[in-house]
Amino acid sequence: MAENSLVKSGGIVGIMTLLSRILGFVRDQVLAIVFGAGATTDVFLVAFKIPNFLRRLFAEGAFAQAFVPVFTEYKETRSREALLDLAAHVSGTLIVILLMITTLGVMLAPLLIMAFAPGFIDSPGQFELATHMLRITFPYLLFVSLLAYAGSMLNTFGKFAVPSFTPVLLNISMITAAVFFSPLFSKPIVALAWGVFAAGTIQLLFQIPFLQKLGLLPRPRWGWKHSGVRRILKLMAPAILGSSVAQINLLLDTVIASFLAVGSLSWLYYSDRLMEFPLGLLGVTIGTVILPRLSKDFSNQSAEQFSATITWALRLMLLLGLPACFGLILLAEPMLTTLFEYGKFTQADSQMASYSLIAYSLGLPAFILIKIFAPAFFARQNTKTPVRIGIVALISNMAYNLMLVVPLVMMDFTAPHTGLALATTMSAWQQAWMLYRQLEADGIYQLPSELKRFTLQVLPALLVMAVVIFFISGFDWHELSALSRVGHLLGVIAAGALSYAIVLLLCGVRPRHLGSS
Repeated sequence: MAENSLVKSGGIVGIMTLLSRILGFVRDQVLAIVFGAGATTDVFLVAFKIPNFLRRLFAEGAFAQAFVPVFTEYKETRSREALLDLAAHVSGTLIVILLMITTLGVMLAPLLIMAFAPGFIDSPGQFELATHMLRITFPYLLFVSLLAYAGSMLNTFGKFAVPSFTPVLLNISMITAAVFFSPLFSKPIVALAWGVFAAGTIQLLFQIPFLQKLGLLPRPRWGWKHSGVRRILKLMAPAILGSSVAQINLLLDTVIASFLAVGSLSWLYYSDRLMEFPLGLLGVTIGTVILPRLSKDFSNQSAEQFSATITWALRLMLLLGLPACFGLILLAEPMLTTLFEYGKFTQADSQMASYSLIAYSLGLPAFILIKIFAPAFFARQNTKTPVRIGIVALISNMAYNLMLVVPLVMMDFTAPHTGLALATTMSAWQQAWMLYRQLEADGIYQLPSELKRFTLQVLPALLVMAVVIFFISGFDWHELSALSRVGHLLGVIAAGALSYAIVLLLCGVRPRHLGSS
């Protein structure tokens, strides 16, 4: 029954995430057509990446993974009054801290641009524009962190649909800003910054009625000394790094890419966006669903169910994550061409972005594994171990960047940004492996033999799918019209998926394998 509940919750989150990702692609298509992959787009991506990075680091990373286990424990073992008291003190403390951080971020915008994109310092026009847009986008951190607080409570009460739908509003806001408002600005790209600001406000207002319906809107109170708040803050401190190493790695890519050829930031952005599609559908969905479940299993001292939850997540990764990885690698350039190669986004841009997409895609299973293994630590309120592993992975990523990018630049390789993506992939695999080995060493989880047999059933289907895609996609996609590209891409994906499903069935895999351990 527990696994069936996970399937239902995962389905809800997956559907909402799919809608958000589809609109995200529409958003990126609009950006590519209207603004291309030039200098001004690079500037906006930096101004958006800084609060977005902090969002993933604090809101979706450290805060959610520290707050949910403590909030779940209160829900499962304490009174309703104690639960509301915790919510009141957490919200009040969070609001004050976020207001301070947001004020500092706006005031120190030039220093943040220097730190996050030092390559802009020698280009006064880019630097001034980036600073201006960052002052507009930075308050998004305030809104989205409160969203993470609200969404964590809704998820804990099994209300997954509303938090999963909320990102759709960001995409709608940015599309509206690009299409309708950008012509009204002397520098059209600035409209996107205001679109981000507006989205944060709209998203927060959207969730408030649902919290009110559950009676989870107590009056905020400052609670620095509240025992529950102190536990959350204690868990957050190491979790900031441990849960967000992949984001820090992407940030380092941004810093280095700002020194490379114009367009490098955009190529990395568009390839990362494509890789984020399956990662969001699978990794984020799985992580969102299993953290409350693992926290509940731990609070109820159910070790067997704790392991079964992890096994369910790993089966899902094998069944859906591996074919997504293969598909992205084989269809990297066709996908980029179909989705973005219009207007100011050129054939050369598609080719350059495809190199980094292939490199990122090699790490897709690792990124998903991190989303599975890290919650197994956070649910047990253990953040020190992931932090130690995160530090090792972060240092390794820096070393991989130097090992890969510097030689590529010295050899005058046409796409040195590929080294940045590959370094991120290598450190992700290292982090995933270290997390698993630690779970195994602690006696928390060990791969069951059933999962190993399941892997052997999936591999033949992957091989057949790869062969099918390779042979039916080998033509010049750039010469096709937009509609033909879409039709051909959907046809290739459908053929690959059908061949994969048929071989899976022949190998004995059945739908029930998603709901049983």
